[in-house]
Amino acid sequence: MFSIQFKEAKKITENYNVPLYSIFLLEEDSHFSVNFVEYITKEKSILFLSPYQNLKWHNTTSSKVKLLQFHGDFYCIEFHKDEVACNGLLFNNVYLQPYITLDTVVFDEISELLTKMEKEVKVNKRFSSSVLKSYLQLILAICSNEKDHQLGSTPSLKSNNNDLFMLQEMLELHFREERNPSFYANKLTMSPSSFSKKVKYRFKKTPTQLIQERVILEAKKLLHLTHKTVKEVALELNFDDEFYFSRYFKKEVGLSPTHFREEVGISIVAK
Repeated sequence: MFSIQFKEAKKITENYNVPLYSIFLLEEDSHFSVNFVEYITKEKSILFLSPYQNLKWHNTTSSKVKLLQFHGDFYCIEFHKDEVACNGLLFNNVYLQPYITLDTVVFDEISELLTKMEKEVKVNKRFSSSVLKSYLQLILAICSNEKDHQLGSTPSLKSNNNDLFMLQEMLELHFREERNPSFYANKLTMSPSSFSKKVKYRFKKTPTQLIQERVILEAKKLLHLTHKTVKEVALELNFDDEFYFSRYFKKEVGLSPTHFREEVGISIVAK
């Protein structure tokens, strides 16, 4: 599935949660939440959402938006990771903000590409998917390079705050077994309140939110990128049983693991 739309933000719907990858090109200042974390962007930015990430729009005035959506069956970002390294950079990273700011030149370049894609769809009723994929890949490549450049010009998390760099490393090592924030606070020899404040300041999320997002991200990967059963996914993530895992997943994502897999599909790279 592929679609492209040009509309106002408030007409996208206040709560947006779909089985598609979504790219929002935002011309004006914008105020929104992604997975209940608030962000405010200045004019000319671009936002990236993975399937079933919850977006809530807070703008009181209309924002001009170009919206590009595609299903993993149309373009698999994991399959094309060697050509465009956007998975874990633009999409699917709980440690980075989901948007990047753009200068006028880059914004106009992406806007022009989106316009060309819209024309391709409208003019050629049996549009060429290869043409659209080429345009999409170019947009992802431009944005990946832009975000990589912006991250490279920002003082690193490691040099700025060794505690939080260690947290990120520890979370990657232990999120499958340890979902209690106190475990990480103790490892860092920090009080729970100090730990919570530092995490909230750096990631704009509570420690519990950060841990839950990391667990859910891994669950989504296993459901989309492997043929493992829901029970096998639950066991790999150290849930007592698949029913508890299903309740946990549904509470965070809004639908069951089985329904998620049906909507998002199993990737062509699944093993």
